[in-house]
Amino acid sequence: MKKLITTSILAVLVTFATTVFAQDYPDEYLGLPGDNLNLYAVMKLFQESETLEGFERGLNDENNRINNLDLNGDNLIDYITVSDYVDGNVHTIVLRVALDRNESQDVAVFTVEKLRNGSVEIQLIGDEALYGRNYIIEPIYDETPNPGYIGNRRNVTNVTIIRTTPYEVAAWPVVRFIYMPNYVVWRSSWYWGYYPPAWRPWRPFYWHYYYGYHYNFYHHYYVHYRLWDRPRYTRYNEYYYRGIRAQSPRVYARIKEGNYRETYARPEQRREGEALFTKLHPDQPRRTAENTPAVNNRSSVSRSSRDRNSEATRQGAPVQS
Repeated sequence: MKKLITTSILAVLVTFATTVFAQDYPDEYLGLPGDNLNLYAVMKLFQESETLEGFERGLNDENNRINNLDLNGDNLIDYITVSDYVDGNVHTIVLRVALDRNESQDVAVFTVEKLRNGSVEIQLIGDEALYGRNYIIEPIYDETPNPGYIGNRRNVTNVTIIRTTPYEVAAWPVVRFIYMPNYVVWRSSWYWGYYPPAWRPWRPFYWHYYYGYHYNFYHHYYVHYRLWDRPRYTRYNEYYYRGIRAQSPRVYARIKEGNYRETYARPEQRREGEALFTKLHPDQPRRTAENTPAVNNRSSVSRSSRDRNSEATRQGAPVQS
C-alpha cells in the first residue's frame, strides 16, 4: 500500500513537472531573463523618443509596460539606466541595471553609426546573458529590389513589410538629437538607491501576462523590425564588449540555479494580458496570421526552438517539449 501511494505521488509530480516545464511556448520565448524586456518594444520606443532622457523615462514608465525585469530577485522591477558612449561617429547607448551598490548588469546596447553619406545604421543588441548570443534587432532595411510583400513559413501570403532606409533612420528624432553639434553626451545620473522622485518600482508580472499584453503588438514589431545575426558596428567587440560592458556574476548564478523559472509559472495569465491590451488599445488591430510575418523570416539567421531550449537548459531555464 505504501509503495502504491509513493508511486501515485511520483506520478502526480511528474505530471505537474510536465505541465510546468513542457508548456507550448510561442516562438518569441527564449527561456532567459530577456523574455521580460521585449527588445522590439524597446526599439519602437527609441524610434518614437526625442531625447535619451525621454527614452529612459519612457523605458521605466509603468504605464508603458515595457520593463518587466527583476534581475536581483527582490520582487520589484529594476530601474534601467541609459548612458551614451561616443566613439567617433558611433554612439553606443547602454541599457544597464544596478543589482545593488556594487554590482550591475547590462541589459542591451544600441549602436548608432552615422556613415559618410549622412545615413545612419542602428541595431539593438541584447546582452548574451539575458538573450543568448547575437540576439540583435534592427529595422528592416531596404536592401532588396522587391519591397512591399513577403511570404512566411505559415504559408500566408501578402504580409506587408515596412522597409526602412538608413536615411530614414537618420531622421528619427532621437537620432537627430544625438548628432546635433551642441549635443551634450547623455549619461544617466541615477544609480542604486537614488532614482527619479516620481518613479516607484512595481511588482513584475508573470511572463505569460507580459507576453499576452505584447502579443497583439507583434504585427507592428515584425513588419518594421527584424532579427539579425551580427553587429554592424565593426568595433563592437573591441570598444563595447571588452571595454564598457558590465556583467554580474549573480545574474549568471541565478540563471544557472533556475531562479528565474518562477516567471513562467502562470500560463493561464496570457489571456489576462491580451485582455488588458484590448482594453487600453481598443483601436489597435489584433495580431493574426494575415497581418503578422513569421517570427524568423531569415533562414540563415534564425535560431530554432530546439537551439533556444538547449541554451535555456544549460542556463537553468524551463524548456518546451
